[in-house]
Amino acid sequence: MKINRLYGAHGFRGALAWLATGLLLCGPGAAWAATDVEVWHTLNAHNADVFKDLVDDFNDSQKDIKVKLKSFTSESDLQAKLLAIKKAADRPQLVQLDDERTPEKLAHADDIVPLYKLLNKHPIKDAKWFLSDKNTFARDSRGRLIAFPYMADIPVMYYNVGAFKKAGLANAVPDRAWSGLQAQLVTLANNGSRNCPLTSDQPVSVNLENLAAVNNQLYASNENGLKGKGDPAFTFDVMYIRHLSMMISWVRSELMVRPEFDSVATKRFANDECAVLMSSSSNIGWFKDTRKLDFGVSGLPYYPQVTGKPGNPFVGGAALWLMAGHPDKSDAASLAFLNWLAQPKHAARWYQETGFLPLTDQAFGLTGENYYDKLGNWRQLVAAQQSTPTANGRGFRIDNYPAIRAMFRRTLDRALDGKEPAVTALKTASAEASRLMRQK
Repeated sequence: MKINRLYGAHGFRGALAWLATGLLLCGPGAAWAATDVEVWHTLNAHNADVFKDLVDDFNDSQKDIKVKLKSFTSESDLQAKLLAIKKAADRPQLVQLDDERTPEKLAHADDIVPLYKLLNKHPIKDAKWFLSDKNTFARDSRGRLIAFPYMADIPVMYYNVGAFKKAGLANAVPDRAWSGLQAQLVTLANNGSRNCPLTSDQPVSVNLENLAAVNNQLYASNENGLKGKGDPAFTFDVMYIRHLSMMISWVRSELMVRPEFDSVATKRFANDECAVLMSSSSNIGWFKDTRKLDFGVSGLPYYPQVTGKPGNPFVGGAALWLMAGHPDKSDAASLAFLNWLAQPKHAARWYQETGFLPLTDQAFGLTGENYYDKLGNWRQLVAAQQSTPTANGRGFRIDNYPAIRAMFRRTLDRALDGKEPAVTALKTASAEASRLMRQK
C-alpha cells in the first residue's frame, strides 16, 4: 500500500534509547539480549497477516526488542488461556481485548496496567489520537487512555455494486432510509439476489445499539449509563418495536437472511453471494483484497421520521491492553513497540489495509484520495468520527454487558425465527437486562 507522505520517527528512536539504557543497567552482556514482547490477538486471517507483516518490519528494524505473536480463534479462548496462567511473569505483555463496555473495571483488574500510567513515563510523541477523548472507547471517565485503541471499528453497510447494477437500480448504492432500502431489496431479490439480498453478523449492534446512535437517540437511560446514579434502563420504544417487526417481516419474505455468525455472513459477501451486508468496518481490507469483488461502503440506515440527519454509530472493536507483572524493561519494550505502531506511516498502513479506524490524525492525513476510490462513503464516515461525539454517540457503560448482549442476541434470534412478536421480545429483553445488571 502506497503511503503519500513520510513522517519522522524520532519518538521511536527516543523510546529505544531509554530501553537500551534500561538494558545496560541490567549488567554486562544484558544489552546484547533482545527483550521479548508477546502479543496475543484474535484478528481475522486477513488482518492477522497485515499485523504480522508490520511486526516483522518492526523486528527487522532493530535488535533490542523481539515481538512474538500468538493468535486465537475467539476472545473467549484467549481469556481462558489467560486465566490458566499462574505466574504473572508468564503472561503476555500485550493482549487484544474488548473493553466489554466497562473499561474502567477492566483497567482496575490486578493483571492489567492502564496505558496512561506507562504513557506518563514513556510518552508516544508526535501523535495526535484520532478519536476524541470525549469518546469512551478505551478511555476512563476522566478521558484517560487505558488501552491502545488499535482495533477500533464501526458498523457499516457494505453493498455489492454489481448486484445493484444487475438489478437495474438507477442509483447503484443502498438507500440510507430503512423504507427506501426495503424497496431496493425487493428489486434485488427479484433480479439476481434472491438467495441473499441482505445479511448481517451483528444483529445486536445494528438492530439495538446503533439503531439508537444512528437515529440520534439514547440507547439507555442515565445518558447511556455515563451519568447519574443507579443502573441505567433500556426503554425499547415504538421505534424499536416497529423496526424489529420490519426485520421479522424481512426474514419471513426472504429479503434478509437470518443473521449468520462465525464469518459465515462475511464470507458469503466476499464470495459475491450477497447484495448487502451489515458488518464491522474491519472487513474492508479483506474485501478490498478479494479479487473480483466490486463493493462500496455506506453508513447504517436510519429513520427520517425520527431524525433529520443520521448520527454516528458507536465506536467498538478492541484494543491492546498492557498486562501487569512484568519488569520495567519489559514495559519499556512494549511501549517502544506501540510507539513504532503509532508512527504515521505504520498507522496509516494499518488503517488502509484493515478498515479499523485511524489510530492518529496523522495516519488519516497520510491517506490519499486514491485510496477511497470505489469505497463509497467510507472517507466521510471516518472523517465524521474525528469530531467530538454527541451525548448520544459517545459510547455507553452497562454493567455485565457481555451477558446482556448475549441475551439480546438470543432474544433477536427468537423474534426473527417468528417465535416471539417484537413487542413481547423487547419487553422481555428490557426486564432481563435490568436483572442481569444487578449481577455485578
